[in-house]
Amino acid sequence: MRVVRTRAELAGALAGRPGRRAVVMTMGALHDGHLSLVRAAREVADQVVVTIFVNPLQFGPTEDLERYPRDLEGDAAKLATVGADLVFAPSVDEVYPREPVVTVSAGLIGEVLEGEHRPGHLDGVLTVVCKLAHLVRPDVALFGQKDAQQLVAVRRMVADLDLDVQVLAVPTVREPDGLAMSSRNAYLDADQRATALVLSRALAAGATAAGRGADASTVAAAATEVLATEPGLELDYLALRDAELGELGAGYRGPALLLVAGRVGATRLIDNVVLDLGATTSEEH
Repeated sequence: MRVVRTRAELAGALAGRPGRRAVVMTMGALHDGHLSLVRAAREVADQVVVTIFVNPLQFGPTEDLERYPRDLEGDAAKLATVGADLVFAPSVDEVYPREPVVTVSAGLIGEVLEGEHRPGHLDGVLTVVCKLAHLVRPDVALFGQKDAQQLVAVRRMVADLDLDVQVLAVPTVREPDGLAMSSRNAYLDADQRATALVLSRALAAGATAAGRGADASTVAAAATEVLATEPGLELDYLALRDAELGELGAGYRGPALLLVAGRVGATRLIDNVVLDLGATTSEEH
């Protein structure tokens, strides 16, 4: 496995390599969730490229850009064990040689949910995803389901801008206690981690209700009831949307996303679960 830091080194490493190419885009501080993406990429491609770049465009002025964990040596060691072929770990100046004037807008997708609490965040994500896709030129890009709104936005960008890349989603990887894996989990102390578990418990309650054939309001109420048991969580939102993050109409049946975000201490966490609303239950047969 090779680690390259510049555009020129990346182009040289990619030149003449035959076969299908996959990319996994990360900000580093890698955990098993990231590694699951690389393993999945290994199954669908002949060459797996992992990008490691802490993208300043997707951080707000009061967010954790400076303290976001960085460990390139440790990340490279982990990637070598799961079949990555190439790591592209550029500097900020390498990705943005000058202040970008033209950027990608997430449009309406970037104005709801995460967009309400992190204005401009998804614009920054899409801008760097677009740039990295042009630099790596992958056939397929893999993203985790945990960042559901990001996944929806990337898919829409690829479709709307005719980017020649297939986007694949990989299921959320969870800790044994149910907490969704995130690089920001490292910020939590023991008490805060116990509080954070209410997120996955709430989603599980909503999923259980949906599995019993409950309607949208009942599913949301089941999750809300669980969230209310944990005063240490500062809730940003609990939302039930369709698969494209649209509002649910009356009597909606079909694929849906139950999404939650909140703060535990100074740490902001997100999670979600994919549901099938209005599915026929076994008792109805």
